This record gives sequence, C-alpha cells and structure tokens, in this order.
Amino acid sequence: MKRSIQVVVLLGIMMASFTFKDQDNTLKKSMEAGKSTYSAVCLACHMDSGQGIPTVFPPLAKSDYLMKDVDRAIAGLIKGLSGEIEVNGTKYNQVMPASGLDDQDIADVLNYVMNSWENKSKTTLTKAKVAKVRASLK
Repeated sequence: MKRSIQVVVLLGIMMASFTFKDQDNTLKKSMEAGKSTYSAVCLACHMDSGQGIPTVFPPLAKSDYLMKDVDRAIAGLIKGLSGEIEVNGTKYNQVMPASGLDDQDIADVLNYVMNSWENKSKTTLTKAKVAKVRASLK
C-alpha cells in the first residue's frame, strides 16, 4: 500500500511539472511575439527598456499602474488612453491612441511587457481573456 501511494505521488509531481513546462513554453512563445509587436508599436514612446520619457510618456518598467489592473491595461490598448494617470508617483497627461492590435497581439505584447524590466505577472494573458475585455467595452 505504501509503495502504491509513493507511485501516485510521483506521477502527480511528474504531471504537474509537465503542466508548468507547457505554461512556461506558452509564455515564452507569447513573449517572443510580444517583443516584436512592442518594437513595432510601443517602443517609440515607451523606449527600448520600457523606461518611457520622463514627464511625457510613462514607464512600463517597474510600473505600478500597469501591474495593478490587467483589464485596464488591455482596455488601454484596445481603445486608447487619455486623461491624467499616475505612474510610480509621477503624473502623466498625454494621449495614447488605440493600438489597432488584434486580441492575440495584445495578449502577446502585454505578456512581454508585464514580464520584462523587473515586472513579474502572476498570470499569462490569452487571446480569450483579451476578447472578454474587448466584449465588455461595447
């Protein structure tokens, strides 16, 4: 009986490790795609290391604003952002136009940004999550 419990526990650990590897691979692929999108769409304002331009364009690196509300981040890419915001204690009041990106590109670029430059997201964003937020904005 003790041996069969050990086998079940071992199998459970092995299955969990495969699941984590799949999640890691999914995030890695998404981040690779997101880096390319970031370079094409976001880099001009938020700069190569997400540092932004002080008092003009907010940083994405170590950004309390970005990391606080993932739905808000998704919505910002979908419909744009205007009005005053505060990021890491500094106020910004510029217009960010709607990105024009599709749901997969938004998930990828946010996975990249939210897991780079000392940001560490607790979840991997998916196309379905972005689609859900998009639907809620209508």
